[in-house]
Amino acid sequence: MPFYHRMGQIPPKRHTQFRKPDGSLYAEELISTEGFSSLYSLVYHAHPPTLVKEIEKPIDVSPVAALPKNMQNRSFLTFKAEPKDDFLDSRVVMLFNRDLYISVAAPKKSMTDYFYKNADADEVIFIHDGSGTLHTLYGDIPFEYGDYLVIPRGVIYQLSFASENNRLFITESFSPIKPPKRYLNQFGQFLEHSPYCERDIKLPQNLKTIDQLGDFKVMIKKQDLIYPYHYASHPFDAIGWDGYQYPYGFSIHNYEPITGRVHMPPPIHQTFEGHNFVICSFVPRLYDYHPDSIPAPYNHSNVDSDEVLYYVDGDFMSRKHVERGMISLHPKGIPHGPHPGTVEKSIGKKETKELAVMIDPFYPLEITQAALNCEDPHYYKSWVE
Repeated sequence: MPFYHRMGQIPPKRHTQFRKPDGSLYAEELISTEGFSSLYSLVYHAHPPTLVKEIEKPIDVSPVAALPKNMQNRSFLTFKAEPKDDFLDSRVVMLFNRDLYISVAAPKKSMTDYFYKNADADEVIFIHDGSGTLHTLYGDIPFEYGDYLVIPRGVIYQLSFASENNRLFITESFSPIKPPKRYLNQFGQFLEHSPYCERDIKLPQNLKTIDQLGDFKVMIKKQDLIYPYHYASHPFDAIGWDGYQYPYGFSIHNYEPITGRVHMPPPIHQTFEGHNFVICSFVPRLYDYHPDSIPAPYNHSNVDSDEVLYYVDGDFMSRKHVERGMISLHPKGIPHGPHPGTVEKSIGKKETKELAVMIDPFYPLEITQAALNCEDPHYYKSWVE
């Protein structure tokens, strides 16, 4: 998130001596992006972050396309995926291309015996079911139903859950996740017309310096391999930090919808963007207020992007037989639109209670076997049935 934040103790001048009570130096670490040319933070550790004791054999987690090319409207009932105890074991890639991976997860247990770092991708974890705390070097971020957790690449983290009933919708982006440019001024501040602002951001809090030596396993993902690293010092040993590069949270419930007299197109719901894709939030809102308006969306052709919709909760005026956790995939090249009867039914309605996350990627998505295993095979016929 591109605004300055600081926590804990830091020296008055960067790259200068900063000593512990015993006289030894804290270890300064620059966490930078685009080399030294973009966002960065400076972190001060109790121990150097380089104390590697052992590296185990990497684990291959490459997504495999069961259907590399697709020209069919499809839907996947992701709640059919069985919950698993472990967070990493429960992560299942459903759709992917060269810009992003789209996964679901249903972890039952908190991460207690290891930490995780994605070295290649920013992660956006949407909390569909469950609550808990995201623990990081930068501090803690409490999360609950409806939260997006935006975790930049390189951030070591642990997820602690309050119960075993957890459902997550995860986007891995191989480019930085940012707010839409049109909602920011030239200094990076949210503009007055933006649907959310700095006050809505959940910043890291409750920084705890865990000054411990021992054996700490960090599972590091790079190039679709997970490398089990063993460090001699606890990953969360920061005494303080400042900068612009850090994880944050944002609740979909704090997204303020933009409405109009006639139907507003999907980009009006944009919440984040990456290279070659956008993430949008569909939230409860008033319908269009032109006297002859048709609230249901018009048919539209996906000429240059696939469309993914993850259904969270509520009633959807344009769809029949929607389930929680359902993913619809409408590929580029063919039109899609409201189901039969939903257009007339929407006329005269005043509001919608729908809640969903939409992703529009500009390169076609490949489909994994895990997605096909939970597919509704008749979805593409639902406009004539």
